[in-house]
Parts: sequence; C-alpha cells; structure tokens
Amino acid sequence: MIDREIDIELVRRALKRSRVVALVGPRQCGKTTLARQLVPSNSLNYFDLEDPPGLARLNEPDLALRPLKGIVVIDEIQRRPELFPLLRVLADRKPLPARFLVLGSASPELLRQSSETLAGRLETVALEGFRLADLGAAAQGKHWRRGGFPLALTQRTEADSTSWRRQFIQTFLERDMPQLGVSIPAVALRQFWNMLAHYHGQIWNGAELARALALGESTVRRYLDLMTGVFMVRQLPPWFENLGKRQVKAPKVYVRDSGLLHALLGIGSQRDLEQHPKVGASWEGYAVEEVLKALQPDDAYYWATHSGAEIDLVLFKAGRRIGIECKRADAPGLTPSMRNALADLKLDELLVVYPGAKSYPLSARAKVVPLAELVGAS
Repeated sequence: MIDREIDIELVRRALKRSRVVALVGPRQCGKTTLARQLVPSNSLNYFDLEDPPGLARLNEPDLALRPLKGIVVIDEIQRRPELFPLLRVLADRKPLPARFLVLGSASPELLRQSSETLAGRLETVALEGFRLADLGAAAQGKHWRRGGFPLALTQRTEADSTSWRRQFIQTFLERDMPQLGVSIPAVALRQFWNMLAHYHGQIWNGAELARALALGESTVRRYLDLMTGVFMVRQLPPWFENLGKRQVKAPKVYVRDSGLLHALLGIGSQRDLEQHPKVGASWEGYAVEEVLKALQPDDAYYWATHSGAEIDLVLFKAGRRIGIECKRADAPGLTPSMRNALADLKLDELLVVYPGAKSYPLSARAKVVPLAELVGAS
C-alpha cells in the first residue's frame, strides 16, 4: 500500500486541535482507506453508513455514540445529516471522551449543515488523490499522466487507467452528483466539464463559455461554482496591487486532477499528451496543485495585467510573499514577465518550477527548482 503519511499527519493534527474533523473529497480518493489507518473498520468506533450493519448501529445514535472514547469515525455522513446536532452536543462535553472524524463525498449540503451546526467545533480537511511526495520523484511522469486517484494510478496499463478515469467521470455525473442533491442533467454537466477542460489554465470568460454551450452566463457560473464545490475544478482568484496598471480581475480555472483532465481531452498515452496543444497548460495545472498541497499557504492567488505580465501563483505564507511560475521547459530563464512580478509585487522570492532535476539561481531573489524537490518527493 502506498504510504499517505503526510495526509494522515494532517488529520491527526486536526483531531488534536478540533473536536470534530470533516475529511471531505470526491469518491475513490482514499478517504476510507486513510480513516481505517486511524481506526480499524471492525472497531466499535467505526461506522460505515454505506454498509447496512453500520447504518443499523446508528438507529439509536445517542445510545451508540455517547459511550465511545477516543477517535470515532462516521463514514459517508451525508447519508445521515440529522447526526450533526447530536455531534454538537457530544463535542461540547467536559471532559471530552471522544473526538469525531466524519467522512463525506464533497457535498455542498454536508458542508453547509456541518458549518452551521458545528460552528467553532469543526475543522475541515480536504483530501484529493496521491501527492507526488507520496510516490517519489521517479513517478512524476506517470502521476502527471494518470492523475492522483489511487485506482487510476495503480492500473496495470495505460489503457486500463484511461478506461477507469472515463468510467469514473460517467459514474460521478450520473450517480454521485444526484446523491449529493444536484438535479442538473448529467449530459449538461458533462458538456460543461468537457468545455472547461479546453479552457484549463485560462482566465474565466463566462460570456464566451455561455455562447459556446448556448446557456445563460449565470447558468455556466452556477455550474462552475458547483464543480468547484465538489473538488473537481479549482478557481484561483486574482491578486490586486495598487500599481497604476490594468490588472485582470477574473479567476483562473483548472481541472484539479490531471488524469481526469486528460480523460476529458481524449488523451490516452504519453505520446498523445506530448502532441496535445494543452500539454503546457496541463503541466502548469499539475504543478499548481502539487505546490499548493505541499506548501499549504495561508492564501493563494495568481496575478496578471492586461499588458501581458503574469505569474502563476502568488502565495502568502508566514508573512512572506512567494511567487511561483510553472514552466515545462528544459532550462527556464528569467523572463520580462517574471522581472515585472518581482518588482511590482515586491516578492520575497520567485521560484520557477519545472520538470527537470537540477536547481539553479536566476537572480538574487529568483531560482529554478525541480517540482519533485520543491514538494519533498525523494
């Protein structure tokens, strides 16, 4: 089994800080496997609400949960939202005999209800697929190509992985989304997701997308927010400075998992990927996700001006301002756009992330760093 010690440690720390921790993310990303490393599935402290016996054990929830001590796991909690008021009561006990780890597929209703009912008691940890740091630098190409979903990454052949991802997309739209209370037809969401894949790494243009899909601009915006809420899409907000320059003020959009992006684009092999016009944007999105997972910044933005200056990430962490530029090149250099970002944004440091193997300086405050090195992949 591939070690996910980084994510396990994040959950452990959250459980030390907070009385209730919600581990949320799409199906098949590994939430249940991770939780079972903290509490065995055959323990009295583990409730799987997709398993009839687990569901039956919570017919009398107060009697089942109140006596328990230590960490209590409730898997697929969106199936029993009425448990949240009881969790609030149990989390307020002094002394506190148990802390609760609740798992759920990313559900807007789950997050809304839990945040209202458990205000001040709940910490949310988002789980995606495997990190590059879980796999090691040698797996970078495969990880980029197949994405981070465990069953996509571990398939025997590229064809098997591609088939799994295509099936995942279909099942996610036809089964999982309706179970989360989404009433939009699967065909409409699939068309939107396919179109969005072609805009991957670009600045959001709702009017253009609405015309292409023959929908209203407010409708495509609602679709975008929905897919963002279930962790399929990332909206990266713009950063503004009082520079006297016209700056871009719309978000940048990415399909979060590179393997799903490639399935949506019809990319089934490394050769297909290398020859595809979106190969550069694909690498950028892959690097952005890995950097954000590894560095855990306080805030993350991108920056762009209408005159063409742009930086992929502006990160704020521990009082420092760090710029990240993602380049799929053999030996990236310092560009005029990077110089503008260093000067205009007063960056403490600019890191140019690339798929190579050697670090080297570009200037006093800028250097090139391999992605695997930056994210701690040995």
